[in-house]
Amino acid sequence: MSSNSREQLVIFTRYPEPGITKTRLIPVLGPEGAAAVQRQMTEHLLGSVCRLVRTRPLTVEIRFAGGDARLMKTWLGSNFIYAAQGDGELDKRMTAALTAAFDAGAKAAVLIGTDIPGITAEIIGQAFDALRHKDAVFGPAVDGGYYLVGLRMWAFGRALPTLFTGLPWGTNRVLALSLQRAAELTLSVALLDALEDVDRPEDLVVWERFAAPRISVVIPTLNEAANISETVRRVQSARNVEVIVVDGGSRDDTTEIAGRLGALVLAAKASRARQMNVGAAAATGNILLFLHADTLLPEGYDGQVRGALSQPGAAAGAFTLGIDSPLPSLRIMEYVANWRSRFLQKPYGDQGLFLAAETFRTIGGYPDLPIMEDFELIRRLKRRGRIVVLPFAVTTSARRWLNIGVWKTWFVNQLAITAYLLGTAPGTIARFYNREKGTKNRPLSRSGLR
Repeated sequence: MSSNSREQLVIFTRYPEPGITKTRLIPVLGPEGAAAVQRQMTEHLLGSVCRLVRTRPLTVEIRFAGGDARLMKTWLGSNFIYAAQGDGELDKRMTAALTAAFDAGAKAAVLIGTDIPGITAEIIGQAFDALRHKDAVFGPAVDGGYYLVGLRMWAFGRALPTLFTGLPWGTNRVLALSLQRAAELTLSVALLDALEDVDRPEDLVVWERFAAPRISVVIPTLNEAANISETVRRVQSARNVEVIVVDGGSRDDTTEIAGRLGALVLAAKASRARQMNVGAAAATGNILLFLHADTLLPEGYDGQVRGALSQPGAAAGAFTLGIDSPLPSLRIMEYVANWRSRFLQKPYGDQGLFLAAETFRTIGGYPDLPIMEDFELIRRLKRRGRIVVLPFAVTTSARRWLNIGVWKTWFVNQLAITAYLLGTAPGTIARFYNREKGTKNRPLSRSGLR
């Protein structure tokens, strides 16, 4: 990809450093998630570029901001030419990149960014084809800017210095002013199809349409008619997700409500581990998210989950715990749970555990235990990598704490964990646990650890 071709493609991107990359997305995705989107979109574009160079002689140069050439090669490989974008406003950096391309012998040069998921090998090829007959080519962005600009060598000298200088970058007037200047310079121009970019939180739907992995949300239920509607609707507020409700024999309207809302409803023995494994087996998504029926996901959870799992070394993730009660004692429970999750990497099921479906299958799914299934799953996942705890909170019902008391619930939980670590049979722990919580006649797995 670094041959002396008469055509050169220049790609503007940034090294995906959290807190610096895609800063407008940070309020929704967090620093790590925003950087992950930058990384994914760059890799997505390079996939199209690699397909193009298999059929078209093309020199490819990556002009980067942040990081250095070593980091870029480690990330994207050594098959490209790398150069820093340099200092100055965008117009100066674009001019410098195109000047270097023509100085290196290119007869036609095209410059693109990485925040337009719709750029394909065919579109890039169309741009170079257009430059055989036109002086310049622009790829319009829907927001009034452009995702691609290309020039023929002989026209480039005429275009300097006015074509790019002083444009109101980031506004909806960039393309119109550029076309006006091209006309004043008597440059013939070709226009490509308009595409959407990804720059602000509301643009994330564009990225999800092209490359975002599908999320399957698995919800085990038993007599959850009072909660299931709101839980499913919140899950469905995201894009490219599916909802799988696995019922353990409800005697109320749980399954009817879930079915009317469009969830896939399955049946399984009333065991949380078995219900979640049944749901996972039916899932079509690349990502599995296991959710309690009385827990609400935060807005924008889908982007947060995808961003977390794309982080290097991430084996799984969970959300921060939020409890739907004003009791001061439950604020303490939240603090303890979130400290444990972040510093010990031990979140529990009421925090919405998520992981890649492939990882779930590799470790054998949830262990078939009557209790402690989340605890054991997390122990196995920690051996494979880091458990990412997102700064965004789920909202879970306080009912199980309030049924028998906050401090008694906490104490019983600690006894169950201690007994499990000491090798006590899970069935024995479950019988003790349910007796202490006043659920002797209920299925053993329905009182998850809190």
